[in-house]
Amino acid sequence: MGKPTGFLEFHRLSEASEPADARVQNYKEFLSRLSDEESAVQGARCMDCGIPFCNNGCPVNNIIPDWNDLVYRGQWEHALRVLHSTNNFPDFTGRICPAPCEAACTLNINADAVGIKSIERAIIDKAWENGWVKPQVSQRKTGKKVAVVGSGPAGLATAQQLARAGHDVVVFEKSDRIGGLLRYGIPDFKLEKTVIDRRVEQMQAEGVEFRTSVCVGAVPGVPGVANDGKEMVSAEQLTADFDAVILAAGSEVPRDLPAPGRELGGVHFALEFLIPQNKEVAGDGTNPISAKGKHVVVIGGGDTGSDCVGTSYRHGAASVTQFEVMPQPPEEEDKALTWPYWPLKLRTSSSHKEGDTRREFAISTQEFVGENGQVKALRTARLEWKDGKMISVAGSEETYPADLVLFAMGFTNPVGSLLGAFGVDKDPRGNAKATTDGEGCYATNVAKVFAAGDVRRGQSLVVWAIREGRQCAREVDAFLMGSSELPR
Repeated sequence: MGKPTGFLEFHRLSEASEPADARVQNYKEFLSRLSDEESAVQGARCMDCGIPFCNNGCPVNNIIPDWNDLVYRGQWEHALRVLHSTNNFPDFTGRICPAPCEAACTLNINADAVGIKSIERAIIDKAWENGWVKPQVSQRKTGKKVAVVGSGPAGLATAQQLARAGHDVVVFEKSDRIGGLLRYGIPDFKLEKTVIDRRVEQMQAEGVEFRTSVCVGAVPGVPGVANDGKEMVSAEQLTADFDAVILAAGSEVPRDLPAPGRELGGVHFALEFLIPQNKEVAGDGTNPISAKGKHVVVIGGGDTGSDCVGTSYRHGAASVTQFEVMPQPPEEEDKALTWPYWPLKLRTSSSHKEGDTRREFAISTQEFVGENGQVKALRTARLEWKDGKMISVAGSEETYPADLVLFAMGFTNPVGSLLGAFGVDKDPRGNAKATTDGEGCYATNVAKVFAAGDVRRGQSLVVWAIREGRQCAREVDAFLMGSSELPR
């Protein structure tokens, strides 16, 4: 519980960050982890609240009060063991998770929540620095072979758990490097790719085999998603060669905006902009889309939109405007109404603070206006919501300059050709149909084919993907062996 009176004595301390004018000159991470002393003080703020709502607020059910207390007492290696007992990749979540655990913190009812995410990152970063993170090689081999399609957080979590159970695991990835959208969808200033590389090395030492540039089932052909495939493996071949197949390929089909002028040059899906940029930072070519000197409009107000904003500033954009169809939420949530659930409130990301970002709410794009085949402006209308429907407000039309338009409105469903190749049933939203309750959890309608992560639940958070990967691994282990000792 930390120090009994700590929450009364100490204030929340956030991680220090490099000034905006300096950090936009590069793509390096700009947050510094808390020192050991600072982490101990923050751990001391954890209350003896009786029921740790943070534990249920966290999708992987991290045992948060325990490792807060251990950090407070300086027992870092023990804290690492507790942290790893529920989360394979706290170095990912400690950087890019929005921290629903903090929204559920009891202290958050009437004060600043415990800085759970910053303590989590401090634990894992200190562990890597001190060489405490080591491969956990299984002492037995089952002789069972498992194929994992997709190397995002769900696929990686599934693969690592099954390898530790003694199975031979092969991960298939269509990109040229491992990590899925962790690798190519999230900019380095939020998640440097060395963080992924060291986990891949750990998993290889544990016996996981990675096969990159391999398309499974069919060539995806998803707008805006790079395809580095040089080899094709059929669904029939995988099901014949492996004892179980896990689909963990994410939800990659982007939401489009078919307004007049959509075909103009300079109108792109977010990943058409972000993936090449991540490849450029890695030294693999150059980004063909430049925001330098341009008026950029990002349509969509979520994390992907924020990534586009931050990347545009690093390019040297003349201006950045972000559109959101929903009304502007309140700056502070009604805690009495929302706690311990994820609240609706205005969220300003680090990218918004890197320039004079103009944010427009309750607005829709009516037309893309072009000149010589290139977009030059957007015609918009204000929106009001009645009976759950968007209605354009008469006389509210405006025109915004736009030399580059980026769609960051989320993803609708996984690649249909993958599910179709295996014959997997889909739910009404186009996701792989598989339950998480009762017998046959994560199993699809096709024998020995399972689904986990965004391919099953739809677009979601990295921490949900890790949860589903871990749970799916237990179900697959039980399917192969009759029972499982893996944690769920």
